[in-house]
Amino acid sequence: MSKIAETQIEVALDGESLTLEQVAAVARHGARAVLTPNAKNKVLKSREFVEQLINDNKSVYGITTGFGMFSNVVISTDDAKKLQRNLIMSHSTGVGDPLPAEVVRAILLLRANALAKGYSGIRLKTLETLLEVLNAGIIPVIPEKGSLGASGDLAPLSHMVLVLLGEGEAFYQGRRMKGKEALDLAGIKKVALEGKEGLALINGTQIMTAIAALAVQDAEILCHSANITGALSLEALEGILDAFDPKIHAVRPHRGQIETAEKIRTLTAGSTYVAGEPRPRVQDAYALRCIAQVHGPSQDALEYVKRVVETEINSATDNPLIFPEQGDVFSGGNFHGQPIALAMDFLGIAVAELANIAERRLERLVNPNLSGLPAFLTPDGGLNSGFMIVQYAAASLVSENKILAHPASVDSIPSSANQEDHVSMGTIAARKARSIIENAANVLAMELLAACQGIDLRRRAGELRLGKGSQGAYKLLRSSVSTLHEDRIMYPDVQQAKDLVSSGKLVAAVEACLNE
Repeated sequence: MSKIAETQIEVALDGESLTLEQVAAVARHGARAVLTPNAKNKVLKSREFVEQLINDNKSVYGITTGFGMFSNVVISTDDAKKLQRNLIMSHSTGVGDPLPAEVVRAILLLRANALAKGYSGIRLKTLETLLEVLNAGIIPVIPEKGSLGASGDLAPLSHMVLVLLGEGEAFYQGRRMKGKEALDLAGIKKVALEGKEGLALINGTQIMTAIAALAVQDAEILCHSANITGALSLEALEGILDAFDPKIHAVRPHRGQIETAEKIRTLTAGSTYVAGEPRPRVQDAYALRCIAQVHGPSQDALEYVKRVVETEINSATDNPLIFPEQGDVFSGGNFHGQPIALAMDFLGIAVAELANIAERRLERLVNPNLSGLPAFLTPDGGLNSGFMIVQYAAASLVSENKILAHPASVDSIPSSANQEDHVSMGTIAARKARSIIENAANVLAMELLAACQGIDLRRRAGELRLGKGSQGAYKLLRSSVSTLHEDRIMYPDVQQAKDLVSSGKLVAAVEACLNE
């Protein structure tokens, strides 16, 4: 991701080919977004067709009619503009903390990309203003709660649009202010919505999908990091490598399982920490022996989720959809967030499992009856508590994840007088997955600290050598966090380790060692 930020100044939007890496470049690294010439032409043609429908006074949902239950109420041509503004004003009902800036930037980008497909009927000028707001660094204040995930993310997206109208609130130049003030400071003219435009801007899945797009990338890093922390724990606990023999995994050929086993073998190659012959036991507990069988399925789940999200970020998700070439307007249900809802529930479960098994490895490290190491990884137990409460904290996070992993997508509450009688709860699923990822990153950080502490305590017994890959992880941690000799304030250590895990620095350091 950092490489993209350094080399890619602009992301060109055509509605068809946006990548997750480009989303990160804009959302996290400040890359600009622009429309391709072809996208501009498609938007112009779509708008021309909408204006023809309005002038001909055709009965089309959301253009010349009301919304939801009011779809049978015909709106006059004179009231078409007021209809769109009223839509935004009335739908701005979100509550809760503002979504993070990186998520909001991703939302603006994804909504612009969906509109660039040319099926929404928005004016080019309005779409370009949306991109001006994004490129100027204005962050609309979008409350995190209030979406049912069908008809799209109506409430939170309305808060985004308020700023385009010179209403609502935004973060700009380091402070929170009125939307109009932010536009004025950035030299951007506010928008006066015309027919179909309000609906085009808010009828879509971009809140849940923006959260999902960033979550997928964070989860990818965690999958790699979990293999690294697992390998270090395997060495600290003198684990048995037989469980990772390729012959075992070839006869149960799930891709993730095979690749995880290979990764553990690569990380621990050359290690003298792992159990050789003779051994005090013939096999390890599941938390060590089944790393490939647990991490692998989480990796496979992530691959599925990634495909869903990559499809959604290049999809038209509003209603009605305009097909100017064929002269058609269709009212459908592409705003329904079910694909993202199911995927985000699956992602949350998959990442929660990475944390579950990591906490069990951490417990084995601190438990002298299981590890053969000093109790709670401190050489002077009693006077010192060592890693005792680190394991407590990890257990707390894992328990919280179990609650968060309950699927949101199995719930539905009818709305709009039962016109919208099945909804996805996809935005709740995405927000939960993001929280699970954050918790899991902290658990992996705690395992990283404990495994390296165990390695230091084991090393006292003789000259030992870590695996080629795990050695890189150990050196990186020890460059910022020293071995624990006596009790100290632990949360800064956890924060340091968590930054290494979440940022991808841990993965990068290991890859650098393996490529030497």
